[in-house]
Amino acid sequence: MNEEAFNTAVLGGGCFWCMEAVYKDIPGIHSVESGYAAGSVPTPSYEEVCTGRTGHAEVVRITYDPRIISYRQIVDLFWKAHDPTTLNRQGADTGTQYRSIILHHSEDEKLQAEASRAAAAADFSRPIVTAIQPIDIFYPAERHHQNFYAANPAHPYNAAVIRPKLDKLKRTGVI
Repeated sequence: MNEEAFNTAVLGGGCFWCMEAVYKDIPGIHSVESGYAAGSVPTPSYEEVCTGRTGHAEVVRITYDPRIISYRQIVDLFWKAHDPTTLNRQGADTGTQYRSIILHHSEDEKLQAEASRAAAAADFSRPIVTAIQPIDIFYPAERHHQNFYAANPAHPYNAAVIRPKLDKLKRTGVI
């Protein structure tokens, strides 16, 4: 299929390794790339982003076929794939780089994200703190951060965090 027929969505829900693993095998998803966005430092490194001083969040850029999966379906899954009620953290990962964020490309995406957030609010006992803002620029993460879950099956983070998250999402029929 022609790449021009694909759309992209940029989401941050904690560690980009987790979000990448959640989305990579969903029908209609062409690719998932880990990276950084929503900060002020050009071309940041992982080490710089980890300081919390760049303003960037760890995010994933999801390239998808809108004939198979919609932007709204991608965003609806986002709420189930992390805890959008915790400010600047997911589990043991803390700092602004782990904040919950949706970066939209258009007014239509913004409205869909806001409607999805409003619908998801009923599923949580605390308020959703996810930021929804325009995307400025996406910086791909370093090569060793790409496809991390599949490339590093024995990594302790995969066993402790990602695998249980995926198992729960599969067990509950979310993915």
